[in-house]
Amino acid sequence: MPSLIERSPAADLVPVSAGGLDLVELPFRQITSVAPFRGRQRAVAAALKALGLGWPRPDRAHLGTDRLCLWSGRDQAFLIGCAPEGLAGIAALTDQSDAWASLRLSGEAAEAVLARLVPLDLGAAAFPVGASARSALNHMMAVVLRAEPDAFELMVFRSMAASAVHEIATAMRAVAARRGLSA
Repeated sequence: MPSLIERSPAADLVPVSAGGLDLVELPFRQITSVAPFRGRQRAVAAALKALGLGWPRPDRAHLGTDRLCLWSGRDQAFLIGCAPEGLAGIAALTDQSDAWASLRLSGEAAEAVLARLVPLDLGAAAFPVGASARSALNHMMAVVLRAEPDAFELMVFRSMAASAVHEIATAMRAVAARRGLSA
């Protein structure tokens, strides 16, 4: 009789390292889509404040020590890393935890890697720590968050995890090779 074995979306695909760059899968975190009911935006903001967060402006995230709330679309945010306490009845809540693969790309040239894949200005001036965007990652949709000056968190649909790892790893090797030529 077959048995189902729980696996993370990027199991056996990461870690990948090249030229001082590292791509790893982030540990499983609860992800809840939060969409305030009409007229309940202030109540949602108050509930998020109780969680140590806030309602994010478009293309931004509120970063906590072990949780975050990032903008994910018009009148929608993703609450990541904690239960949506206090939000029931004032917002539409949808558990998205199993739908996403979460990766972390870090290293001095992380920005250069993503410049090959993401059609956004990810320079620190335009996309500082805490900036987030829904955008393309080559041919797939992704959520991009600058978590630290030299680190990005990338969320892609779970079914696209292998493609995302392949695309990012290829770009990592290309950037590392180019940097090696100019050294």
